Amino acid sequence: MGEQASLTPEGFPDADAVRVAYEASDLVRAITCYKHFFPAVSGIAILRGSEKVGILPNRVFGTMDTRPAQVGLTLNSDTPYAPVFLDLDLGPMLVDIPAGPIVGSMLNVDQSWVTDVGIPGADAGAGGRYLVLPRGVLHKEVEGAITVRAASRHVLIGLRAIPVDGDVDAALELLRETRVTPLDPEASWQEPRWIELSGIPQDTSPNGVQGTPAFWEYLRDYLTIEGTTETDAPYVAQLAELGIRAGQPMPQDEVVRAVLDRAAVGADAQMRVQSLADRREDRVAWPDRQWEWVSLRPENALFQLDGLLDVTARETWFYQAIAASPAMFRRVAGGGSLYWFSARDSSGAYLDGGKEYTLEVPLPVPGNLFWSITVYDARTRSQILTEQGEAALRSLFELDDHLDGESVTLHFGPTAPANDDGTWIQTIPGVGWFVYFRIYGPTEAAFDGTWRPNDFELKSRD
Repeated sequence: MGEQASLTPEGFPDADAVRVAYEASDLVRAITCYKHFFPAVSGIAILRGSEKVGILPNRVFGTMDTRPAQVGLTLNSDTPYAPVFLDLDLGPMLVDIPAGPIVGSMLNVDQSWVTDVGIPGADAGAGGRYLVLPRGVLHKEVEGAITVRAASRHVLIGLRAIPVDGDVDAALELLRETRVTPLDPEASWQEPRWIELSGIPQDTSPNGVQGTPAFWEYLRDYLTIEGTTETDAPYVAQLAELGIRAGQPMPQDEVVRAVLDRAAVGADAQMRVQSLADRREDRVAWPDRQWEWVSLRPENALFQLDGLLDVTARETWFYQAIAASPAMFRRVAGGGSLYWFSARDSSGAYLDGGKEYTLEVPLPVPGNLFWSITVYDARTRSQILTEQGEAALRSLFELDDHLDGESVTLHFGPTAPANDDGTWIQTIPGVGWFVYFRIYGPTEAAFDGTWRPNDFELKSRD
């Protein structure tokens, strides 16, 4: 891209100028498309990774008490999960959500928001029936059902159940009360079965394909199987210029393939920088702390402000995480949840897996439900996987006996501190890490500055 275009005496571009210009143009197109479609490729990875452990749309659903061996972008161990996936090729589907402390979202495969369910949804935790319409179905109603419309063939429903009084088994059982049926009573249908995935390793992340040629193959499959949304239209046109089209073989031209390879590496590096070394001023939660807001667009789940797409906010979020929901992004007291991110100690240095740190958290933490802090491997953006086998410290579980004082001191490092009292998370030498601090049901003190967590402090080796 650094080469200068040259002209013939008559003012026409010569052969080198033509080559340089087209390769540069194609590279820009490919980088732009990589960033835009990253959430879609990540969604395909969720479907395929889930299929490998037995989850099948319309046929097999699952529950799991998530742990670090279950790899996925910033998954957490705070509450049990239930992946419930739909295939709308069968037509409109009815989804019955049980009453109780369930939070969840329905998403298109590109992870764009369809609706929330459970406590943050229209049923408000009282249980409800949702009618999910495929594209092309103009209008249908079912008495008592909440009608929503999907934009992709498959719908990803992610459900979580809050373990009341720490009862994980009861939370798992509640999730399994979810029911899915086709609207058409004549449709070929067998009652879906549930499988238990707790303790079973899996990988639903895009880590295996991001930055590689396989990214473009996943993207072509997304276009072919899932279709596209209105916001995809200009990017689909650019992909066509690169030879990537729905239902068509991948481009074979060596020059184009080389450009796609370069773009995958470069775009992925750019997104990693945006995600882990953000430069935006609005990321800062408190001016005297290293903590940052996880989402840069709290107004809605569309990453929009005044009708315009904040592309950096969207790219940053989906490189770190999965799913988009208003309940996850709101910065209001009484909202569903609140997330902060930190990857640096009090001096501004990155958190180092070979060093030891403490974090003092003032008590009480301003949340009506519970709170947690989860450690993520900077390479995978998934829960850190160590011999300890844990990545989170949670007020409902590990920290339950440590919440009576004015603060609790948490420990992080490769070896357990002396007299470890259950407030330590193991890290890995040579591996960077970051954390999410989550508050569920945040109160006003989480926003007005009267409460704030301290920064990570590097422990002296003296």
